[in-house]
Parts: sequence; C-alpha cells; structure tokens
Amino acid sequence: MFAVEVRDHIMIAHSFHGDVFGPAQSLHGATFVVDAAFFADALDANGVVIDIGRAHDALKEALAPLNYRNLDEHANFKGKNTTTEFLTKHIYDVLAESARAGKLGREGRELKAIRVTLSESHVARAWYEAPLW
Repeated sequence: MFAVEVRDHIMIAHSFHGDVFGPAQSLHGATFVVDAAFFADALDANGVVIDIGRAHDALKEALAPLNYRNLDEHANFKGKNTTTEFLTKHIYDVLAESARAGKLGREGRELKAIRVTLSESHVARAWYEAPLW
C-alpha cells in the first residue's frame, strides 16, 4: 500500500458538555496539527499516489471553515461535542468527497482509503481512517 500525507493546522475554540470533560466544559482554545494520508494499492502512470499540491489544497479547503472559529457556533455542530475524534471524521468526510470526485489528480476509484490525524500535542493525537468505497 502506498500513501501520500499532507499537513496543515487549525486554531479553534470550543466547549464540551458532560462531566467527563471536567474543566474543558468551559470555552477553551486548541491548536491542532492536521495530517491527511491518502492510500492506493498502486502508483499511477506518473508514479504517484495523488498530486501532493492538490491534496494540500483540498486539506486547506476542508479546514478553512473551522480555522479561527468557535465551533460551538458552527451551524452543523450545534449540540455536538466537537472532540478531536469527532473532528477527524468531519475532516475525513470533506476530503473523501474531493477524492471521490477525482479532484486530487487521480481517478477517485483508484484510491483506497484516507486517514485524518489530529495532534493535540506531542503526546496526544486521534485519527479516523476508512475506505473510500
């Protein structure tokens, strides 16, 4: 299995509901390093998994509506805990749409999976990985 991974970051604010979150129930900020890995069984005729530039552009586009935002006010997230795990799936869904539409410089059916990793710090991260088809 081959993979190409691109990276960016976001700065967000949010709060959580539930005693399990302790002080994080209050509004707080977070900076996430976001890695998106795209997987294929084989390289294409150009010898690549996908176009790295297009992959990076797709990641930036997926993150733009979240960056410098209070996620508590995001229309699609009302009443949800925007945990690190939750955000990995949300970003995956946006990237998967781009990949399936062939916007990454390769026929979408030739890609197998995407993994989105959000690192909260050098000691904690979460990811979501799923097949595209």
